[in-house]
Amino acid sequence: MMLMRAFLLLGICHYANRSLASSPELHRPPTNIAVVGAGIGGTAAAFYLRQEFGPTVKIDVFEPNDVGGRLATVQMANQEYETGGVVIHPLNLHMKHFVDKLGIPSRKDFPSKKAVFDGSELTFEESDWFMVNFLRMLWRYGLNYLFMQIWVESVMDKFMSVERLLHAMGGDDFLSLMNHSLEENMRAEGFTQVFLNDVVAPLTRQTYGQSVRISGLAGAVSLAGADSGLWAVDGGNKRVCSGLLYHSKSELIRARVTNVSFKLRPSKTVATTGFYEVNYVGDTGAGHSMYDIVVIATPLHPGKSDISFSGLSSPVASQFPGIYHQVFSILVHGVLNTSYLGFTRPTSEFTVSEVLTADSKDNVMYSLTSVDPVHIPPGYSRPPVSHSKVWKVFSPRALDQEDLRRLFLSWDSVSQTPWLAYPAYRSPQRPTPPFILHSKLYYLSAVEWAASSMEMSAISARNVALLAHHRWHQQTGRIDQEDLHTRLRGEL
Repeated sequence: MMLMRAFLLLGICHYANRSLASSPELHRPPTNIAVVGAGIGGTAAAFYLRQEFGPTVKIDVFEPNDVGGRLATVQMANQEYETGGVVIHPLNLHMKHFVDKLGIPSRKDFPSKKAVFDGSELTFEESDWFMVNFLRMLWRYGLNYLFMQIWVESVMDKFMSVERLLHAMGGDDFLSLMNHSLEENMRAEGFTQVFLNDVVAPLTRQTYGQSVRISGLAGAVSLAGADSGLWAVDGGNKRVCSGLLYHSKSELIRARVTNVSFKLRPSKTVATTGFYEVNYVGDTGAGHSMYDIVVIATPLHPGKSDISFSGLSSPVASQFPGIYHQVFSILVHGVLNTSYLGFTRPTSEFTVSEVLTADSKDNVMYSLTSVDPVHIPPGYSRPPVSHSKVWKVFSPRALDQEDLRRLFLSWDSVSQTPWLAYPAYRSPQRPTPPFILHSKLYYLSAVEWAASSMEMSAISARNVALLAHHRWHQQTGRIDQEDLHTRLRGEL
């Protein structure tokens, strides 16, 4: 989305201008590049690095776990279901480009209806008729919903209409979004507290498992994610990661990186050059390899990484300040207890497939969704609520037996996956980590501290690849330019 693109470009302009290397002109292409992490960010980085540096460079991607990172599936009832990133926004042009390039079809979509649960009853339930939904929202909230869409769009437009992106980093609009909560920003725009509690909070809980007290920038992105037209990849969104890895002709090294150190290497033909030694531990033991460029595509924060750095001219923290928010993605194959949701009509009349929740201490979940397999077999139809089917519970904690008994009449299988899925967004938001950690050492996950999504990671990967290429070849004029946002707007 435009807001995401703008923020990333802002960060690159800022850090690239500050951190340009002073090494002599380089003409030869790099020999070896390392990417640490094989999620959507890391595999997209490998894809774009291959695109920028050509076929001769060797690209190694380090990943101790399954390729895909936070894009993952689990098997249940003889089918695969998404347990990580579930849907892709229609404005996610990078993911559209990837699936087109890789020849991966999108998944068949089934109509869905939403409801909002306040801990005791459904306070809002969508109808099959658009006009009925519109009149209900108008009656309860006036024009707040329409104004919310206009406000989110205006936020995006402001960030793409500034004359200088670097100036926008210190602009009032940016500082307001980062230093004030979504609630504070929207109340200042005239939105009612009832609308924030009933509509906005359920959307931020569904997206990030956090309240309207998250920073305004992340909040605006979470609201933009409520648009229609969301889609997914046939066979699972993680297929994009494995496809990018294959297409980039990278070598996957099943190992955990423990240390990255910078070392100098004397040469008879050119001035002393530097390289990075990447130390790692895999199933076959410990090892190390030398690289000209290293991209860290895994978060350097507590609970996410224990990579250390040494030999750098200025120290790099192995863990940046800030924490990742703990959530649980829980799949249950069973029969839903609709009475738990305060639904008193016959079960056959319950046609809701997505239950969002208000910010209440009585809610044990952020959302409850009827999910379909990652591959829709011929003849498949979504089972009615009176039958056993797979439900996804997005929760702040693991569900115990008592929780399951309240939510379901019966169940035969449960899968609970803990995720440190997103940063804990607070206002005022702490400064984002740098994109450039050292001369040829880059940090892709810095962008998550603005907002987290597949699109953010893909955009960050594209720009880190461009940044690495321009800095390697000392093309400083192509890094920090006043008209950068104008020319890259179409590209990104």
